Amino acid sequence: MPPHPRRRYALVGAGSRAGMFVRAITGDHADVAQLVAMADTNPARLAAHNKRLAEPVPVYAAADFTEMLKRERVDVVLVATVDRYHDHYVVAALEAGCDAITEKPMTVDAAGCRRILDAQRRTGRDVRVTFNYRYNPLHEAVKRVISSGEIGEVGSVHFEWLLDVRHGADYFRRWHRDKENSGGLLVHKAGHHFDLVNWWLDDSPEQVFAAGRLFFYGDQGRRHGYARDYDRAHGATTAEGDPFALRLADEPAMRELYLEAEQHDGYHRDRNVFAPGVTIEDDMAVLVRYAGGASMSYHLTAYAPWEGYRVMFNGSRGRLELEVVESDHVSPGAAAGVKGEPGAESTAEQGSKRLLVRPFWAPPREIAVDGLSRHGHGGADVRMLTDLIRPDAPADPLGRTANAVDGAQALLTGLAANESLAQGQAIRVQELLDLKDFR
Repeated sequence: MPPHPRRRYALVGAGSRAGMFVRAITGDHADVAQLVAMADTNPARLAAHNKRLAEPVPVYAAADFTEMLKRERVDVVLVATVDRYHDHYVVAALEAGCDAITEKPMTVDAAGCRRILDAQRRTGRDVRVTFNYRYNPLHEAVKRVISSGEIGEVGSVHFEWLLDVRHGADYFRRWHRDKENSGGLLVHKAGHHFDLVNWWLDDSPEQVFAAGRLFFYGDQGRRHGYARDYDRAHGATTAEGDPFALRLADEPAMRELYLEAEQHDGYHRDRNVFAPGVTIEDDMAVLVRYAGGASMSYHLTAYAPWEGYRVMFNGSRGRLELEVVESDHVSPGAAAGVKGEPGAESTAEQGSKRLLVRPFWAPPREIAVDGLSRHGHGGADVRMLTDLIRPDAPADPLGRTANAVDGAQALLTGLAANESLAQGQAIRVQELLDLKDFR
């Protein structure tokens, strides 16, 4: 067969997450893809990514995004900006005749979600959302068990996700701490988990009720005895010895992408997690009813001593249980660091994984899962990028590739949960955005 033509990719948003895409396009998939340009609001971050390339690419200010698409004859745009701007760049890409691959969440409000769906329908272009958790071998195994009917029809799901005091704290240092930027953790982080359940059950959320608060971080740090008086860690003597203080100068990649880039935009990557101004929650409970009748109880905790998750499916023929311990504690020496950059090895603390089927009237059976890796979300990043970039990617019988409607369904669960927090009552997802015209 003749070789596939190389598609021309451009990246917008040059933070740390962008490195995963740059490495994939210029490395493993360079035979079918070509990075032709990058855009960002900060020239130092663009320069940091460019200097790692054997052949640097043209860089553009974010304000010149549409000009970049035209001048560089771009086929596909990779969107890795601050979440609140995703819809702006996705829609502009579609209208310029490009396809788009966007980081999750697809955007942070229902209006932006509708703009993306309308633009996709109007232009006929393609939108994919990077829900990499679908590609984790453990999660693929869950999908296979449920689809096989071994536990029968699923009646309910219980899902608990724990972010430890290293990983969870990091959302409160960055732009994510402002709900206007990220939609809060129910959109930015839990969107991954809501998408998994939608995919596992092959179902859609119908009604959502939520309760949550800022319990640990922000101003609450004084109540719990953790707060120290500094705005950002770099250069603050009061941050010395604080396990919640990020040492930007000690991590070369972080220093280059953020500390040395501050002069251009004033963005501080190392805010005090207990400083005032946090508008997102750190402890959230959600109850979801699905169109097919199943329900889910979900809890996200962002200040746990260990990191991992438990998800249980109660079915008409038995029960399926998945427990993953990503790190069983946070060591004092690692507390002030950042959980590995995408693609990097997992942390060294002890972990474990167990997938167990509990059928009626029979002993439990553990399911062995092959293909797990210590790199990039259990190897999911590599698998996802192969699927997204390569025209000759293996067949996908599990339907792991997430389209714009998938992105919208995960987003709307989080948006409905946020609305429920504000109103104190259950929210019908359809009242935020009816997806029937976009399926």
